[in-house]
Amino acid sequence: MSRVPAPWRSRPARLALAALLALAAPLALALSPEAKEWLAITAKLEPVQCEKRQLRRQIVLAEAENRAADAKKLRARAAALGRDKETARLEKRLAALEARLLDSQGRPRNAEDLDAISLQQRQAFYRCE
Repeated sequence: MSRVPAPWRSRPARLALAALLALAAPLALALSPEAKEWLAITAKLEPVQCEKRQLRRQIVLAEAENRAADAKKLRARAAALGRDKETARLEKRLAALEARLLDSQGRPRNAEDLDAISLQQRQAFYRCE
């Protein structure tokens, strides 16, 4: 019986994982508590945000193709997502955190916070595709 090795057991994969952890560990330590909370909340909201993004695309396509009934159904689904109490509570908390992450001119108080948040948003965008 031959045994296929798991991908993370190979030497290059272990080295890549070690390098990733070495790069991510200082980043995680440098983040403010607000940024850590922001990242945790956006991770929870990612499936909902992804579904909203996909619905917006489908609505635009339905309107472009003159499928008014489909567009109306899609808008109703999007509105239902927006009415979810847990989602609304988390989005409200994100708005409060945003005010604490930015100074009065709209610049980030901590550059590492912005880098980490931007990275997470880019990764979420491409996972949603």
